[in-house]
Amino acid sequence: MESLLTDQVGSSIPRGEALKAALLALRNAIPELKGVLLASNEGLPIAHALTNGRDPNRLAAMSAASSTLGRRISETMSVGKLGDVSIQADEGAFFVYAAGSKAVLTLVSPRGGNAGLIHLEARAAAKEIGDLF
Repeated sequence: MESLLTDQVGSSIPRGEALKAALLALRNAIPELKGVLLASNEGLPIAHALTNGRDPNRLAAMSAASSTLGRRISETMSVGKLGDVSIQADEGAFFVYAAGSKAVLTLVSPRGGNAGLIHLEARAAAKEIGDLF
């Protein structure tokens, strides 16, 4: 049985619907994104909206690995809890955000994507998603 959450007006909604709504809101806030993926810390895809035939299993595994490495670096450097990992490349960027203690939120941006807007929207979405777990 799927657990229920209460929305802003006091109605009960399934957790899966709340996750889907959070991802859809993120896609709508940043339409230039090439992909959005929510994955478990073990590297399994939970939900995604990817373009260009990207493999959600592969992206989930890479997202979890980069998050794990980021957490280890944060702990080793004694700089606190990991917030996000960003990888900039010639043709785009890959952003991974901690979404609570059990999941990671990944965004794939095209070259020239607005990193400031992506961080602003994705950090809020990652917190919202983390609160659902």
